[in-house]
Amino acid sequence: MPDGRFPGSGVLVGATFTGVDWVLVAVAVVLLGASALLAVAETGLVRMSKAKALALSDEGRRGGRVLLRLVENPQRFLNPVILLVLVSQLVVATLVGILAAHWFGAWGVTVATVVEIAVIFVLGEAVPKNWAVRNPERAALLTAPLVSAIVGFWPVRVLSGALIGLANALLGVRGAVAGPDVSESELLALADVAMEEEVIETEERALIHSIIEFGDTIVREVMVPRTGMVTVDADESVESALDEAMTAGYSRIPVVDNHIDDVVGVAYAKDLITMVRTGTGSEPVGPHARRAHFVPETKRVSALMREMQAETFHLAIVIDEYGGTAGLVTLEDLIEELVGEIVDEFDVEEPPIVRLASGEARVSGRMVVSEVNERLGTHLPTGAWDTVGGLLLDVLGRIPEEGQAVDVGGARLVADRVRGRRIERVRLRPLAGSGDDAAGADREDASGAAAPPGPSTGGSTGRAAGAPSGRPGAAGRA
Repeated sequence: MPDGRFPGSGVLVGATFTGVDWVLVAVAVVLLGASALLAVAETGLVRMSKAKALALSDEGRRGGRVLLRLVENPQRFLNPVILLVLVSQLVVATLVGILAAHWFGAWGVTVATVVEIAVIFVLGEAVPKNWAVRNPERAALLTAPLVSAIVGFWPVRVLSGALIGLANALLGVRGAVAGPDVSESELLALADVAMEEEVIETEERALIHSIIEFGDTIVREVMVPRTGMVTVDADESVESALDEAMTAGYSRIPVVDNHIDDVVGVAYAKDLITMVRTGTGSEPVGPHARRAHFVPETKRVSALMREMQAETFHLAIVIDEYGGTAGLVTLEDLIEELVGEIVDEFDVEEPPIVRLASGEARVSGRMVVSEVNERLGTHLPTGAWDTVGGLLLDVLGRIPEEGQAVDVGGARLVADRVRGRRIERVRLRPLAGSGDDAAGADREDASGAAAPPGPSTGGSTGRAAGAPSGRPGAAGRA
């Protein structure tokens, strides 16, 4: 092998490094390092949220302000970084191919491919990106100044923008639509993860969920229904109205003009007490009632709470779309949506859910279906109804008698207590292996055995079932 080649192979084995080869190797190494650094920047910055960047900036971390400016507009830095990573890797691949062809002749393509896969993937992609995933803060803070300088270099910015514009033109996209940085579902999931990792307590997680869901709740879901309201007639005496308020245990009580749909004001117990003590207790209560506040049942409770705070009132009459009285809502009802039920030493109300030894659960007919599903892990359907009692009415298509049952959503609902046209309490029993479709209704005897099923029709929205929440009837507990 005088010429340094394998006989008949054409493979050069005796080639020596020239000055040009050393220059090409040096350039390839530098570009590979630049590719690795840009890969760290890409991963670290993409994984950095605006909220986290703001926190790092507020802490005074080095590079925090630059990082915050970058993450406020990810498209501004992402496209140039991706372009430079691609250019670096392509140039490295080209140089490796040239050197391999010079040293190994016809086998150079194979050698170059193996080297590129092993070196570029491992050193230029896998290692830097895995490190950035494990250390996102360090990666983002370390590379933020470099990326900011790259973004400020106008040739790179213009070239990447032109190429992205060309791609959008080919795809028919006029412009990128930016979505919210954080969605409600992400916040809820973040609270769940924080609780699982013991960063926050279970109660804190529940409060976070309540606060986020508070903005989507409407008044109809938290009000006391008209069937649970305690009212006094405008012609009643002040003494009689005070007796009713004291018996019910309320500090505010609606005053009606012969009918609950005609609310003329709200009587305050402290006003009535003052009148009785001054000797005017025999006068009719109507003229002494304060102005009533009316709100639609579809009003969001967050807006109503702000309104109550601004106008300093604690009770509002809820009206339906026809102008009739749908119920009432107090400031305490709204606060309970955030912190849970508030029970004082005079409340004798039963809990909304009672788990029985038989595996059943006794549920208030006024509980919202979604709350029952969350607390019991059931899959009761939602629809025009709000409450469990409303669901039972809708499926049956009539007012049930005590003991009448229906299978729906993988559970058996039994009318446990019915008073007049109201379903006050429902027994819920999960059905093993049952589907979500409603089955026929049936009557259970005292032993719990089911009788032949009765008809099952829809059509009722279930409003007669009571309030859309697990609260007892009230006239103004605030």
